[in-house]
Amino acid sequence: MLAAGRGSVAASRLIDNAHNRKGWFLYAPTCAMVEADRVRSGIAEHFASMPAVRILPLDLSAALSIARQTTWASAHVQHVAGPTLEHPEGVAVATADPARWKGEPIRVIDLTA
Repeated sequence: MLAAGRGSVAASRLIDNAHNRKGWFLYAPTCAMVEADRVRSGIAEHFASMPAVRILPLDLSAALSIARQTTWASAHVQHVAGPTLEHPEGVAVATADPARWKGEPIRVIDLTA
């Protein structure tokens, strides 16, 4: 979210694809939205207004996983990226800080490339 707010071309492409390609969606964990909005005021509202962005609530299973990470945002993102019935292989995390996820069982889309 912050990469998009800073004008990342790669983030803009993902957003464009989600809006213009059938079956493409972006997922925004609420805890990550809160953390991003603390850094860049208004970014949460901006993402929440996008039709192709699915806001993911902090449900019970996500809340229980928070204790495993250093921040709520990281925990929620890791929870969302993990395997589910809908996405058995999990979903990729688009990030401008790919080193943050090194060693974690998460596929990363590097927004700095």
